[in-house]
Amino acid sequence: MTIYQVAERAGVSIATVSHALNRPDRVGAATRERVLDVVDELGFTPKVSAVTLARQGVGRIGVLAPFTSYPSYSTRLMGVLEASADRSVDVVVFDVPSVAAAPSPLLRTLPVTGRLDGLLIMGAPLEDAMARRLAKRKLATVLVDSFHEGLSWVNVDDEAGGYQIGAHLTERGHTSLTYVSQGQRSAEYTSPAQLRRRGLIRALEGAGLPAEALRHWIVPSNDMRGAHAAAAAILALDPVPTAVVAHHDVLAAGLLTGFRAAGCQVPGDIAVVGYDGSDLSQALELTTVEQPFAESGRIAAGLLLDLLDGAARPDQHINLSPRLIARATS
Repeated sequence: MTIYQVAERAGVSIATVSHALNRPDRVGAATRERVLDVVDELGFTPKVSAVTLARQGVGRIGVLAPFTSYPSYSTRLMGVLEASADRSVDVVVFDVPSVAAAPSPLLRTLPVTGRLDGLLIMGAPLEDAMARRLAKRKLATVLVDSFHEGLSWVNVDDEAGGYQIGAHLTERGHTSLTYVSQGQRSAEYTSPAQLRRRGLIRALEGAGLPAEALRHWIVPSNDMRGAHAAAAAILALDPVPTAVVAHHDVLAAGLLTGFRAAGCQVPGDIAVVGYDGSDLSQALELTTVEQPFAESGRIAAGLLLDLLDGAARPDQHINLSPRLIARATS
């Protein structure tokens, strides 16, 4: 099977086929999907990859995550590297945009290229079509910070983290909360933010408060500047929430500086809680929820390496526990 046959069947040029496989961001979504459908139908494997696949044990795993959007994935990657240090494998890193903003074309094409023995997908929801492509190509895959039936995954219990925050705040008399995060592009998957809000609502209801006591505020940009701008708008709400919970510590830092710039006392006038347990939270004495990022990376890499060795079943589900750290902002 050749690239010419793929191009002819898809009705595109061979250059378009090459771009769809190697530079998917340069090809329109509809054209890219048409090419990939033909690639799957014909069982095409790029020539260089075919030579690689003919060798016994490529020894290469890919780690795909929104590294530049969320620094926490770099900590997870450190765990992956630690688990892989004593193994004869190369770790190849693929950075993708935040899936809250846009889907990743790279995620769709990686299984087709034949470059990898195994794949760790972090923080990117797996669509059914992509799961079928992974299964058809027999690419060993483990998810981190994501879920899909029939695949192994390692997650941190986000609903438990949200519940811990809600219980902490209601015990201190807070009755009106706002959750601050980036928007979500699709309702077809359950995000960590949704799970954390679910835990917050459960804690509020346990304290006799209605679910409506929690609002959701979407920041204009997923960074400190966006959160700083959101702080003024949140203070204009009626009623003003007694506490805000940020999706991650960087957003919490922006909210903290925004509230203080407006003359608010934290936590006297409004409490601020972050998420992740980063060094930034410690420097700002920020109440936060610590996640075992490095541990999740180590465990996920171990599961993937076991799959490659044929030593593990393909559907292990591991949910790690987060830990609330109460500091000066609540």
